[in-house]
Amino acid sequence: MTLFLSCDDFSALMGADSIAPESAIDEEIRLVSAQLGRGYEREIDLSAQMGLSVFDFEFRRDLAIATPVHEHLVQMMILTAGAIDCDIYPIVGEGCGYVSGSGISPAYVDRRQKDQRMAGINVHLEPELLGQLLGEDGWRSSEWREFVQQDDWKLAFFPAVTAAMQCVVQEIVNVPYQGITKRMYLQAKVLELLTLMVDPVLSDRTEPLPDLKLKPETIERLHFARAILTTQLENPPTMLELGQQVGLSDRTLRRGFQALFQTTVIDYLTQQRMIKAEQLLRDRQHTVSEVARMVGYGHLGRFAAAFRRQFGIMPKECLAGCRSHHFKRPE
Repeated sequence: MTLFLSCDDFSALMGADSIAPESAIDEEIRLVSAQLGRGYEREIDLSAQMGLSVFDFEFRRDLAIATPVHEHLVQMMILTAGAIDCDIYPIVGEGCGYVSGSGISPAYVDRRQKDQRMAGINVHLEPELLGQLLGEDGWRSSEWREFVQQDDWKLAFFPAVTAAMQCVVQEIVNVPYQGITKRMYLQAKVLELLTLMVDPVLSDRTEPLPDLKLKPETIERLHFARAILTTQLENPPTMLELGQQVGLSDRTLRRGFQALFQTTVIDYLTQQRMIKAEQLLRDRQHTVSEVARMVGYGHLGRFAAAFRRQFGIMPKECLAGCRSHHFKRPE
């Protein structure tokens, strides 16, 4: 029988016992509760903006772990054993890695199989760290703009795990140093792995799109995808769900949508949400909080920030009758 857990309950059981090894870096070994299974997760704070966990465990029962909508950091994960089956994403493991930008994560349920060993590494990075590494020009570039969302749904990618990636993971797991040198070594390896995982994603996204030849059937499906987004602003599908609904792969959906409509899926969704929000606010039949919920924002601050980026004024100013700035409606 499958054991259903909230993410908080799962985290508590995963860290029922812990060991703080003598080390010059912030490190904790969390032992899996005997009630849940066996194994460990080694958590290492490499800096205030970079966290690493190395794990190796298995569970006594099939698990289903429910995670609510939440703010999400930049993340990458590679499994060296086992797999994670998530209801909104492809299976991670079995040669498929996971790298995600920052932003808002939708709710999801992931499943872990009984007696299946799971091992690998998981990395979380503050988006500001990428800004420091890339510099102002790189941080603002179109290649990174969608990868680092702020107040909108995050984007996730699933690059194939290469031999070079596997090598870096093993070097992280079997780190040969201690103390400060260990921290420096792991920081360097995390950034090397980030480069390897993000490069194929950015390379794919920076290929020229104007010459992309779309079949009539694909164009029809892309128009269908746009219609779905327009009618489901409050609770839009994930990229995976949208692709399944219209019968397109994730890659074809992303590239085709941008080539056909000259905007990305995420940018289009945000624009339509803001247009709808402005209409509702100017009707003066709803409060700002009500309008935010009606267009899919559970967090008022994120809604206000997105609205201001779109129109140059705050939602409450729009409600009061102020005119919007620097926005040209699509024809």
